[in-house]
Amino acid sequence: MDTPDTLHAFWFGTSPQDAEVIASQSALWWQKQPAVDAHIRHRFAPLVERAATGELDSWLGELRGRLALILLTDQFPRNIWREQAAAFAFDVLALRWAKEALALGLDTRARPIERVFLYLPLEHSENLADQQHAVRLFDALAASVSSELRPAFDGFLDYARRHLEIIERFGRFPHRNAALGRETTAAEADFLRQPGSRF
Repeated sequence: MDTPDTLHAFWFGTSPQDAEVIASQSALWWQKQPAVDAHIRHRFAPLVERAATGELDSWLGELRGRLALILLTDQFPRNIWREQAAAFAFDVLALRWAKEALALGLDTRARPIERVFLYLPLEHSENLADQQHAVRLFDALAASVSSELRPAFDGFLDYARRHLEIIERFGRFPHRNAALGRETTAAEADFLRQPGSRF
């Protein structure tokens, strides 16, 4: 049975060095790989459902458990239900748990690479204030890491800024429209034809 520890090991590997974690795990995190999607679907879809129904709320009491729940509701659905509405169905839970973590100061106890995934629910939000908050968080995070880590964390900050710019422009993420059954405006359609417009 999976636990917060096994989830952590799956997502972050076992190295205590964030540079090594980024080198070994980035393909898992950011590349679209059907085999990875299938593996996450087979292994974790039932756990996502349990998280959504509150069965795993006892995990919220510890940083690693809360981080595991955020991964289950923010990251894993994007693999399991890629390009479907269900990919975003659990964002409200991830966002609530992330904001609670920030209010409790739990992010200050996390490793820098863990903080990235604590902050991503704000970056995934279609609310402007959440987006602005995400940029501030990633800006402070990038400024706090070692020179060795700075290029990667500057990259995370750049993505946060790009997400903010889209919400400032459209008030939503146009690349979600098809999955969510939303009508795409002419301006959004033009934007979606540009390279790098989809995350």
